[in-house]
Amino acid sequence: MITVEEALTRCLALVAPLQPETVPLAQAAGRWMCASAVATRDQPPFAASAMDGYAVQGNPGPDDNFLVIGEAGAGHAFEGTVGPGQAVRIFTGAPVPEGATRVIIQEDVVRLDDRILLKEGLDTATHIRPRGQDFRAGDSLSPRRLRPTDLALLAAMNIPVVQATRKPVVALVATGDELVMPGEDPRPDQIIASNGFALKAMVEAAGGEVRLLPIARDTEAELRIVLDLTEGADLVVTIGGASVGDHDLVGKVAGLEHSFWKLALRPGKPLMAGRLNGVPMLGLPGNPVSAIVCGHLFLLPMVRAMLGDPAPAPLPRKARLTVDLPANGPRAHYMRARLVQTDGLPEIAPFDRQDSALLSILGQADALLIRPIDAPACRAGDTVPYLPL
Repeated sequence: MITVEEALTRCLALVAPLQPETVPLAQAAGRWMCASAVATRDQPPFAASAMDGYAVQGNPGPDDNFLVIGEAGAGHAFEGTVGPGQAVRIFTGAPVPEGATRVIIQEDVVRLDDRILLKEGLDTATHIRPRGQDFRAGDSLSPRRLRPTDLALLAAMNIPVVQATRKPVVALVATGDELVMPGEDPRPDQIIASNGFALKAMVEAAGGEVRLLPIARDTEAELRIVLDLTEGADLVVTIGGASVGDHDLVGKVAGLEHSFWKLALRPGKPLMAGRLNGVPMLGLPGNPVSAIVCGHLFLLPMVRAMLGDPAPAPLPRKARLTVDLPANGPRAHYMRARLVQTDGLPEIAPFDRQDSALLSILGQADALLIRPIDAPACRAGDTVPYLPL
């Protein structure tokens, strides 16, 4: 058996970033921008008023008065020049007229026909946003997964399209005679196929596309028929059939080149990876919790790597343990756990029941508490690593 860390290294060695494609900005949310985007203009592109008020010259004080010679609004610049004793009515976002050095906010002004009088105690700030205060032409946004705020920034940079990594297509194949799809009428000896729906949602949330294929029955011929449907996928993921039973056929399929099989992990020992006819392949365990936990540990990092994420591995965090735990054994244990947020480190406690078939427990968990191989006993109050769910 190999460690989780070695297994992840081998999984990531099977994949590489996919080719880029041009994506309109309006469709780029959540996409991985794989090339830096360069601003084509300054923002703001001119000195702009930060408040509604009056643009004036110099540093006037209380009781000074000015002749109002015009108006500047957002998108409507005042074309003249502001001289001594003159003012231009100005609104937030409007270009500051030539000659003006300060905006007097309207709350500090008394308007008398075409003149203004400044009040006592007026604000001394200039209320002008200088040209390029936010960014300058030539400034760049580095590759990243695009958030809504990134889209706003790119739009302000006058960038209508981005170069984004193509979404990886992941083919999901559940295997086993015991499985039926939700809504069907199972026999007494059958169960409902559930893992694929969680894995599909996880991959799509990470930025991939999923083809959820028909259940492959426990014959080599049936498995081959379904695996033929994975043609064109960037990653093939099987669920179940990766153990050593007579009916566990995935590891025996023709065209499969193993990278590894079995690792020192609870839950998820019967995991395999390799290439299926040259295509990266990940064989997940059939137990529901095992499949989903291994999805977090191996499948999602592979998807992130194909999208171009330079740091695709899960990033453990720290929490304070609230219960005593015994020493761990020869397999790393990713325990389903509940977090409680505090002012400092969050507090964490594993559920009493950790069976890999208990989806109800996984549904209540918001973290995986990590117990490394041969970890010594822990006491309440110790700091431990975890992965958020």
